[in-house]
Parts: sequence; structure tokens; C-alpha cells
Amino acid sequence: MNDPLGPDTPAPEVVDLAHVLFDLARGGEAQRLAAYVDAGAPLDLTDPSGNTLLMLAAYHGHAPTVAALADRGADVDRLNDRGQSPLAGAVFKGEADVVEVLLEHGADVDAGQPTARETAAMFGREDLITDRGA
Repeated sequence: MNDPLGPDTPAPEVVDLAHVLFDLARGGEAQRLAAYVDAGAPLDLTDPSGNTLLMLAAYHGHAPTVAALADRGADVDRLNDRGQSPLAGAVFKGEADVVEVLLEHGADVDAGQPTARETAAMFGREDLITDRGA
């Protein structure tokens, strides 16, 4: 029998779970999100704009959630569909704790467009990346 949604269309319950995971990342629910990842949820799951769970947590200022994901191997330099890095997003938002976590996990200050370094210069926030040894 043919799948009316097409072979690449995820089942509705999978889409629902993805929305839950994205909401947990945005909301900073580190323990709950980590439990899902530990149970097999995709660590680098992306939303329709290419934002990973780590990107969403970083952009919303949740350093413990960023750390939990990075500790489990999430790609700290994964760019979204607009070419933005989690580090540049955290610099743009002025999230010093998130910046620190990302740099501790090896985030590249020159990844993406604009880079975190360029973003810091644009907004006069060079302190976010230079005071941390970057």
C-alpha cells in the first residue's frame, strides 16, 4: 500500500515528538531534553530552518541545556540554514554564560556568516569572546 504522505514524510507522532524536543530546548529543560537524547532522540535534530536543539537552547540563553547537549556530542558549530552558528547567536543575544559553554566545548569564533567574531565587533561585545581566550 502506498503511503499517502510520501516515503519521506515522518509519522505525525514523530513530528509531535520533534516539537516537544524543540520546546524543551527553547525552554531550557536540560534534564528532560537530555533524557530524550539518552533514550535515542537525535542529538542534532533540526527544525525547518536548520536550527539544532543546541542552537535553540543557545539562542534562548540556556547554558545548562547547551552544556548537556554539547557534553553528549552535539555539534557546537552546526550552522542553520541562514549560515548562523550557535556561538554567533549567543553573542548577538549577549548570553555570556552560553558563550562560555560553547567556547569550552571548542566552538569556532570564525564559523558561519556573520561569524561570532564579526557579530561581537558589530555590537561592541568583543568582551564576550576575547575575555575567554578566543
